[in-house]
Formats: sequence, structure tokens, C-alpha cells
Amino acid sequence: MLTVALTASAQRKALSILGDSYSTFKDFVVPDTNYVWYPRDSVQHNDVMNVRQTWWYQFVSRGNFRLCRNNSFSGATICHTGYNGDDYSDRSFVNRVRYLGSPDVIIVFGGTNDSWAKSPIGEYMYGGWTQQDLYCFRPAMACMLSSLQDHYPGTDIYVVINDILSDEITESMQVVCDHYRVPYILLHDIDKQWGHPSKQGMRQIAEQLATVIK
Repeated sequence: MLTVALTASAQRKALSILGDSYSTFKDFVVPDTNYVWYPRDSVQHNDVMNVRQTWWYQFVSRGNFRLCRNNSFSGATICHTGYNGDDYSDRSFVNRVRYLGSPDVIIVFGGTNDSWAKSPIGEYMYGGWTQQDLYCFRPAMACMLSSLQDHYPGTDIYVVINDILSDEITESMQVVCDHYRVPYILLHDIDKQWGHPSKQGMRQIAEQLATVIK
């Protein structure tokens, strides 16, 4: 029995998350200096109050995975341009690529803040990025996926696309994912409170991911 248990455990794939507020929960992100959104107070009410209610906890627990690292940062943009045009290079997805541990699977769940902040969209670029290029969404999205493939060879990478993004951001994510042959999951009809998944929405996300990531 012990041998069977150890073999089953060894077969579980390690999963890391590169995310924003949708994937945060207090005391469950690495590094713990990252800003978190969940759980909320009564001002911005959201009924997700326990880590077991998050999409990623449900997805990892129900699938044949173990959580390697959750590097999620509330409010983070994929590119370096954040809200009010502020410099978000200290928290951008591009600059957090290297800090995901040693995963077998990586889930990238972002783009929401780029859409909400109306970050510059830029042009499609698939190499030769300058630091200034990464302040625009399309070059940053491409650089992020390219860097993930460079840093984690042999790792399965999936991109989750939120259902409330601008058409321009949604299309750009699909085009860049297709270029790098990275599968994406286009969410639909996710229940939200204050723009963030509710308990029901978290269950929906976990279920929709499970239809693609086996």
C-alpha cells in the first residue's frame, strides 16, 4: 500500500501560477510581499473567504496536481504600464517570470489589469524587445511567453483569458498565444462581485480549466 501511495504521489505534476488579484489569497502567495485582494472586507464585498474556495485550490485538489508556487500580485499588469500610466515594472508579469519554482505545468492568468488600466497596446513583436517596448501590452505578452518557454523547457504552459477584457486585449492574447503555440482557455459567464470571481465564479473557473487541462 505504501509503495502504491508513493508512486501515485510521484506522478502528481507540480503546478505554478503567474497571476493577478484573481489568484491571490492572504498568506498563500509567494513572495508574501505581493499585494493580495482576497479575502475582502465589508466595503468591497466578496463571498470568497476561505482559501479552499479559490479557483486554484479547487483545481489543484481535484486534479492530479500539487501546488508548486503561486506568484500572484493584485493589480499587476502583464506589461510595465499600470493604472494612471504608473510604472508597474516592479510587479509586471514579465518581471515575475523567473520566480515560479520548478513546475511541470504553468498557468498564466492575467491581462485583466492591462485592460482595466487601458495600458498601451503596442505592436506585435516576437523578439528584440527593448525595455521601453515592454511598457506596451503586445510586446510584453510576447516577451512573457517567450521567457516562460526559455526558462521552463518541457513545461506545459496555459494562458487563461478573462471574460471581461476589452476586445483588443482578448484578441491580442489569442494572437500571441497562437504564435507561441501556447493553449489558452477563454472564460465565459463567470459570476463576479466587485469585478472579481465570487464563490460561484471560482467554481466556474476551476471547472472551465478542467475541460482543457487534464
